[in-house]
Amino acid sequence: MIRWLVVGIGDIAVKRVIPGILSEPRSRLEGLVTRDPAKATPYGVPSWSSIDAALAAVHPDAVYVATPVALHAAQSIAALRAGAHVLCEKPMALNHADASQMVTVAHEIGRTLGIAYYRRMYPKIERARALIEAGAIGRPVFAEATNHYWFYPEDGARAWLIDPKLAGNGPLRDIASHRIDVLAYLFGPARRVTGHLSTLVHPTAVEDNATVLVEYASGMRGMVDVRWHSHVARDEFRIRGTDGELELTPLNGPEIVWPGGREHLPPHANLHYPMVEDFVTAILEGRQPRSSGDTALETERIMDEAARNGKT
Repeated sequence: MIRWLVVGIGDIAVKRVIPGILSEPRSRLEGLVTRDPAKATPYGVPSWSSIDAALAAVHPDAVYVATPVALHAAQSIAALRAGAHVLCEKPMALNHADASQMVTVAHEIGRTLGIAYYRRMYPKIERARALIEAGAIGRPVFAEATNHYWFYPEDGARAWLIDPKLAGNGPLRDIASHRIDVLAYLFGPARRVTGHLSTLVHPTAVEDNATVLVEYASGMRGMVDVRWHSHVARDEFRIRGTDGELELTPLNGPEIVWPGGREHLPPHANLHYPMVEDFVTAILEGRQPRSSGDTALETERIMDEAARNGKT
C-alpha cells in the first residue's frame, strides 16, 4: 500500500488528484498540507501547515506537490530527502536549473520523481504515436497546438498565476507546457527553439500570450500558441505529414482522425487517474513513470529558451 501525503489543496488536487488517490486500490491518503485546515476536514485525515512537520509525522511513501510553481523544487527535494517518492504538478519548477536539481536529488536518493503531464496517458496520444510509427501520414513535417481562452483573476482566484515570482511565466508555463511535453513525447528532443512572448491585453507582469516554435532532430517542426486573452476557446492539435495529417482537435476530446480512418478514444473520466495509477505502478515495479523528472527536463529546457529569446 502506497501511503500518500498531499501538499497543497487547490483546484486540481481537489477535483482530480485526491479523488485519483482515493480510488487507486494500492493507495491510501494519509495526510494533507494546507494553510487552511478547513480544506482538510472533508477527507478525515490529519493536516499540517508545514511540509517538514507533515513529513516527520507521516513518513509517507509518496508525496504529491500541488503548490505554486515557485515552491515545487524546494518541497519536492525536501520530500525526496525524507525518503518519499514525489509526484509534482507541472510545470516542474521555475526554470531548468531548479528542475535539474530535483532530478539529481531523486537519482542520488534512489526515489521516483514523476511530473503531472497527464496528457501522455491519453489513449489517442498513444494511438497517434503508433500511427506515426506505421507511416499513416508519411513523414511528419509539422505539428501545431493552440490553446486559447480568457483568464484574468479579477476575483483573486488563482491570482498567483500572474505573479512572476510564484509562476515564472504566464500561459507559457501554465498551458503551453502540456503541449510542449506532448510534442516531446511524440518527436523527441528539440534542436532549436524560438519564442515570442508579449502582454497585449491584460495588465499583468507575466505574458498573456506565447508562441513557441520548436525544430526537432528529424527536421520536423512544432508550433505551440497559447493565449489568456481570447473570448473564443480553442484546443486545437494536429500533425501534418507528407501523405496527410492526424487531427486530434480538441486535444482534450476523444476523436482522432487520419487518412482513411477515425477512432473514438475517450480519456479517463478523471483525467489525472491514469497518471496516478502509472506513478504507483512505477514505484512498485521499480521503473520510471511515463512522465518523469527526466522526461520533463526537456520541456523545462524548451520553455527556458523560449522565454529567454522571446520576451518583447
